[in-house]
Amino acid sequence: MSQRTAIDARGRVGSHDVVWVTLDTLRLDVARTCFAEGRLPTLAQHMPATGFEACHTPGSFTYAAHAAFFAGFLPTPAQPGRHERLFALAFEGSETTGPHTAVLDGASVPQGLAALGYRTVCIGGVGFFNQRTPLGRALPALFDVALWEPAFGVTDPRSTEHQVAAALQELPADPSQRVFLFLNVSALHQPNCTYVDGATADSPKTMAAALHYVDRSLQPLLSAMAARGPSLWVVCSDHGTAYGEDGYTGHRIGHPSVYTVPFTAFVVPS
Repeated sequence: MSQRTAIDARGRVGSHDVVWVTLDTLRLDVARTCFAEGRLPTLAQHMPATGFEACHTPGSFTYAAHAAFFAGFLPTPAQPGRHERLFALAFEGSETTGPHTAVLDGASVPQGLAALGYRTVCIGGVGFFNQRTPLGRALPALFDVALWEPAFGVTDPRSTEHQVAAALQELPADPSQRVFLFLNVSALHQPNCTYVDGATADSPKTMAAALHYVDRSLQPLLSAMAARGPSLWVVCSDHGTAYGEDGYTGHRIGHPSVYTVPFTAFVVPS
């Protein structure tokens, strides 16, 4: 059974803040190993005991995946069947909306939530959110507020801390003002070898070290959101990456290490 079947997104939109965290480039095997080894104490406090769910991403690289996410197509459970979505945009013929799906009016999930009174905030990470080019502004333009600076990007080993600090500054002072917070975590993306002393190349080991760092850095955000009131969280990867499997390296390819990703959803407080 999919984790999302236990979450009534339709019943929570309006009364809950909504937080989406994409752990950019995170592989399923790395995520599951870290969870099993107890290296994700922050997320594990709130995740189902089964850990990360295996899902298929709608895109093999950041832009494609997020364009689908913001259209309501989050990663789909990697098992046969018609899986009800958490969020959807109103359009005729949808076969994956159901009684628990939050169906929004608008051209994107951020715009649909904004129409319901949410303050929508994007904390960018990788280059597709850096707002330095027309392409880098396309996805952030969907939000009321979009922030990016080099300290949020892939070259800063403390990027997640900087991103979380910026996110905390953008939370409405009035706890009754609902917020949709999107955070694209860049630390898992290459180069992640900086998280292991002496490493000169990325690998599952260095990605695991980066994920452990990210988990620790998310604690202030989880605490702040809990202090505001209830929140619905989606935490997933947008795509994985290959580290030499079957001769492949990188992503934007149709390899299982790329298109099978970790996903979890939970409500805080649980």
